[in-house]
Amino acid sequence: MVRMALSTQLEYKVLDASCDFIFSMQAAATGRQTIVEESLSISQPLAVNSYTDPQTQSRGFSVRALQGALSIQYSAIVDLMHFEADPASLNELAPTAMPGHVLPYLYPSRYCQSDRLIAFTGQQFGGLPTGYSRVQAIRNWVFNSVRFQGNTSNSNTSAIDTLIERVGVCRDFAHLMIALCRAANIPARMVSGMDYGADPALGPPDFHAYVEVFLADAAGDGRWYLFDPSGTAIPMGFVRFCTGRDAADIAFATIFGSVIAAQPVVHIEVVADSNGNLPVLQHVSHALSTDGPYRKLAGRAALTAA
Repeated sequence: MVRMALSTQLEYKVLDASCDFIFSMQAAATGRQTIVEESLSISQPLAVNSYTDPQTQSRGFSVRALQGALSIQYSAIVDLMHFEADPASLNELAPTAMPGHVLPYLYPSRYCQSDRLIAFTGQQFGGLPTGYSRVQAIRNWVFNSVRFQGNTSNSNTSAIDTLIERVGVCRDFAHLMIALCRAANIPARMVSGMDYGADPALGPPDFHAYVEVFLADAAGDGRWYLFDPSGTAIPMGFVRFCTGRDAADIAFATIFGSVIAAQPVVHIEVVADSNGNLPVLQHVSHALSTDGPYRKLAGRAALTAA
């Protein structure tokens, strides 16, 4: 088990008489990610409307802020109990064998135009053995083909743009890997978290976008497995916040009004658990998941928390 402590501080100046915000920057509770404690504070006395997506466990809340300064502070301690698997044991599933909730992650989306990459994906990866090794090959290709550089993309940059320009930040790497996986009929989704273990030379700690791919073991039980195509952070330290088809679904803040926003201040670290254990997180060769299995039962799939 790995225990992570994290915090986020968001600062805004609301210019309108009021402004609506939707925030998605709280840790999700999954079969293998447990929230030990958490706190949320808002500088203005506002009504908070909270919700949890029943399928992804993504959490969010909305507020209507008043004109002036607005500060949002969130902190949490989260336990990660990674499921570890031998990559050689993980296979791709045919669409007809996938749980229904997985199928939308096969389709093109706003930033991941997989339908335009089918021929390219077939040429690059069609001859490879299927399974985890092919997904890893896609991840490695994106990592080796795209250069990480800040301020080289914007909210309109898509997977196609990144394929052409070969430069971007974590969300651009994630979009391209997701689009290539979907073009190969492999379900892939985008996840937000924090960039634990990133090189300080890349800048101060920040939110991070990475990829989860749905693969199954020999019994047909599927899980979402972690991949980081940007290679800037350590997956063992990823705390899942929000999950979706692409960046349009997982923005940490969506704003309806005029504001001036400061750079988010984020922090994440490994802390000792209740037994005093303080593990050293590192890159590993086995497959990692913080998701419960979707077991194949009597011709249908069902979620089982484990």
